[in-house]
Amino acid sequence: MNADTLFSLRGRVALVTGAARGLGLAMATCLARAGARVLVNGREPARLAPIADSLRAQGLDAVPLAFDVADEAATAAAFAAITREHGQLDILVSNVGLRNRRAIGDLTRADMRQMLETNLTGAFGLAKAAAELMLPRRYGRLIMVTSVAGPLSRSGDAAYTASKGGLAALTRSLAVEYGPHGITSNAIAPGFFATETNAYLVGDAAMQAFLERRVPLRRWGNPAEIGGAAVFLASDEAAYVNGHVLTVDGGFSASY
Repeated sequence: MNADTLFSLRGRVALVTGAARGLGLAMATCLARAGARVLVNGREPARLAPIADSLRAQGLDAVPLAFDVADEAATAAAFAAITREHGQLDILVSNVGLRNRRAIGDLTRADMRQMLETNLTGAFGLAKAAAELMLPRRYGRLIMVTSVAGPLSRSGDAAYTASKGGLAALTRSLAVEYGPHGITSNAIAPGFFATETNAYLVGDAAMQAFLERRVPLRRWGNPAEIGGAAVFLASDEAAYVNGHVLTVDGGFSASY
């Protein structure tokens, strides 16, 4: 092991879902910089193409792969294409997440089903399909993106919290079931990041005061700061890390 090979992902093929922006794009970029061929996923082909072009312009290996992770048939077709065109899948970063910030009294069963279908059932389908490609090679990295809003909660966010808590539990189950076959399963739990989704809160005085009071680093996370966690968990250096949730939140969940 030396500086040139430490955390290297050369020769690996990675699928990052929800990679058209925000944390997904940041993780896809870091995985590509570590040497992986990254399949950049989102629902809209027209949006993915320029993203992949931009990554390739930086000398990185990126391929757009558009499909809806909540669509079982589309997911099956996408994994058939991965097998056909790339011959392997070594890393899955399941990053797609839906949010519905409403009080429990305002949520319907349909709202909850939609949240679970995207955030939990969709991730289950992705992990199962990815593992089928990994099992014959006895190697793989399954990485789920959960949230600090899994072990923690706040009013008006019950559906999201339930789905992310379930995703952490699914990660542990994947770790136990696939570990004997050379496949590790872990999760990344982000805290407060200044993504496009949170743009309306960035610069908000009340939110900034909250971050300074509750986050020891006293600031938003930069999306680029999530990438190192993904590279680590995807690398051979994390070969004995299995069933773990790596929290990246500036110390938020350690503080009270």
